[in-house]
Amino acid sequence: MVWYEDDVRQLEAKIKLAHPASDRVVFYGSSSIRLWSTLAQDFPQLDTLNLGFGGSTLAACAWFFDRLVVPANPKSIVFYAGDNDLGDGRHPEEVYLFFCALVEKMRRELPDVPLFFLTIKLSPARWGIGDNIRLTNKLITDEVAKNPAFRTIDMTSPLLASDGRPRRDFFEGDGLHLNPAGYQVWKRILQESQIFNNLFTY
Repeated sequence: MVWYEDDVRQLEAKIKLAHPASDRVVFYGSSSIRLWSTLAQDFPQLDTLNLGFGGSTLAACAWFFDRLVVPANPKSIVFYAGDNDLGDGRHPEEVYLFFCALVEKMRRELPDVPLFFLTIKLSPARWGIGDNIRLTNKLITDEVAKNPAFRTIDMTSPLLASDGRPRRDFFEGDGLHLNPAGYQVWKRILQESQIFNNLFTY
């Protein structure tokens, strides 16, 4: 995990500089979170903190959870990771176990904090591992369902065309990362999610 240290230290400094908050929504995960540059503008009603770090795997997110998420004192967590693990050749069952490790840390450190799992996207660059992505989403979704404070939000289907393949107009030229139009889709899905909005009213 040493190759993430520079990014993690920068995020630790960011957390220390952030103003104290009791209703903070932490967006945590890989570059799909880190590159969401309009996050604060997209959700002006929320006190958001972007703790995404580029290239991170779900394994890395679980590893650095105590250093990044716990000190941020989140009221809720929006989480996206897993496609980098699969892109590196990890099996769906392994990625599921990494998620379980993260959940165990949440139970220990943040037992009452809701978590929203954003399903792993099918991208043009990783269409060849689509079956593994679908299976991973199912395994994690089934685990999420065991915790009444957790929810899965489908961020995969809205990026697909009628033929079931990812729409290239939602992705950057690398076929992997979302472009501004793709992030607008994600923004809309969260805004339309009654579950997501309701949990910020208590």
